[in-house]
Amino acid sequence: SERNISAVVWSNESTRALRAVHAAFNLSNMTARVGIIGMSEVGNSLLRLLETQRDALKSNFDLDIQVCMLCPKSSSEQILSLKNDTESGTQSITIGAYEAVTRETGVQGEEKKAVFADEEQVAVLSNGGLNMCFDTLFRTECTFHAIFDCTNDEAAGHYHADWLRAGIDVITANNRGLSGPKTQREDIKEAEKANGKQSAHYMREVTVAGGLPVISTLRSLLHSGDKIRRIDGILTVVKSYVMFRISPPPNVSTCSQFDVACSKGVFEGDTKASSDACTFSQAIREAVQLGLTEDDPNQDLSHEYAARVLMSLARELGMDQDNETEKIQSNSDTLLDIDDSVDFLNLPPHIDEQVQKRVDAAKAKGCVLRSIASIDVKSKDINIQILEVPDHHIFAVSPPGCSCVRFFTRRHERYPLVIQGPSAGVDSTASALLAELLQRTRVITTPRSLALVRRGPSGAFLHNKHSSSINGNGG
Repeated sequence: SERNISAVVWSNESTRALRAVHAAFNLSNMTARVGIIGMSEVGNSLLRLLETQRDALKSNFDLDIQVCMLCPKSSSEQILSLKNDTESGTQSITIGAYEAVTRETGVQGEEKKAVFADEEQVAVLSNGGLNMCFDTLFRTECTFHAIFDCTNDEAAGHYHADWLRAGIDVITANNRGLSGPKTQREDIKEAEKANGKQSAHYMREVTVAGGLPVISTLRSLLHSGDKIRRIDGILTVVKSYVMFRISPPPNVSTCSQFDVACSKGVFEGDTKASSDACTFSQAIREAVQLGLTEDDPNQDLSHEYAARVLMSLARELGMDQDNETEKIQSNSDTLLDIDDSVDFLNLPPHIDEQVQKRVDAAKAKGCVLRSIASIDVKSKDINIQILEVPDHHIFAVSPPGCSCVRFFTRRHERYPLVIQGPSAGVDSTASALLAELLQRTRVITTPRSLALVRRGPSGAFLHNKHSSSINGNGG
């Protein structure tokens, strides 16, 4: 019958093939085996989100996300995995299991067990590290694997290409893979195309402005035939917060009062979005206490983090070949030079005085200071500058802790396309990472994409012909 679909597969792959067919035609839930690298605040939030949303995702997306592997840190020599990780298993590591295992103390190398709500489900912390992530996560009977990189570590970025080549999708909040050495960036590019159209995907939306749709918007503009001329904006949450606090625009509190009134209680106002300025040292202390900075605040203040974000954008524009993070930093303006040995929680008074002079000079011109990162496509200039921005400009009034990105394009010539919103917050970052996974699985589980199911790390596919067959009647 023309309504009958037949496929011939290796007999030892019949389980995997059957699951692929069922997932593609929505005959059963698609199983996604995922791992998380970096159990920082973002990693913890993501694990909680995957746990709380698991049933809803099964119901709404026919998708069963099983957390099968956790690596607490890039430097960890131990890895958390499922004890009973069987072919027909439905277990998933929960936040309670993770906390119970890591709370326990014991002899190095011993198995440490944590009992889930179901006493038969046990997680194990055993020797291993980043080099064991693939072996722990990958199962031939499963048709989809993904690793979330929730770190900001170079060590994890070194593994991105290896995981992609092995057929594991990488969903990353870590921009060090895209901003590392040129050889590493080229390796990732090649790994993305290792198996042609069936290659694993490198999902990197969260590497720029957290959960804001900056990279997806840029791709939509390019894919629809638009021409990018310039991208600029406030790209890092720390610079956004600190610059607003030391150099706020006048009467900004009236905007907050208006939003409180018109939203009828939905918006409660931001106490930091006021016209009351503070010293530079106080702004830094607040940013550290709020958890906005990197472990080393100088990464933010020296433009290192902003330069890495720009490298991620440059990759999308094909401008990363002749650029490096260090080159962007050297071409950029700094608010002041701070030695690495300085205690950022106890900055000396002369630093506040130095910054205040620049703030006062800008204010005398009706301006505020802002740290603006930019990419000019025609001149190929990529840098970060401390600019005196008119106090009514969108960069001036963008709230503290928010990113604001402008796209100057051929179609958006008269006024730039603007994306603005909060880029801080572990929950919003975790949600953005999950959204990337859902976008990917929606593509995989359509009947048209059945042939895209990977068989294993070699990139071979399900249309190999041998001894066992699966039949599905289209009626």
